[in-house]
Amino acid sequence: MGQAPPFLRRRAERGREVVGKHWVTPWCGAAVATLLCLSWIEARTREVTTAPVTNPLEGRSDLVEDGRGLFNQYCGHCHGPNAIQGERPRDLRRLKLRYGQEAPNVYYEAVSHGRLDKGMPVWKGVLSDDVLWRIFTYLQTVQTPP
Repeated sequence: MGQAPPFLRRRAERGREVVGKHWVTPWCGAAVATLLCLSWIEARTREVTTAPVTNPLEGRSDLVEDGRGLFNQYCGHCHGPNAIQGERPRDLRRLKLRYGQEAPNVYYEAVSHGRLDKGMPVWKGVLSDDVLWRIFTYLQTVQTPP
């Protein structure tokens, strides 16, 4: 087989692959793969976050004190002892006011995935689901009335 025409050789020399009569930059395939991965991740995240979350320990008043202790141990340094925090963005006594019936979803999403842009660490894998829900059970008892 003969050599490619000079104009195609120049394109190849500049870092482009020649495919038939068309040329494709090497990063084009990587860009397509990246877009496909991102769309898959976004769809997967949407599936996970749309499933309703409920507190499996709902109504367990025997766990409130334990939840308070766990809250103070793991959360109190940012959200204040006993969840008393003057800064509204960090005041977890307002979960029900802010999010209503979505409060368990919002809480579980925040503790499971963190809010790194706001300084909230990821607790999933560090604390068990049982501990996370004990903390939420406590938080349900200190909600500011509407």
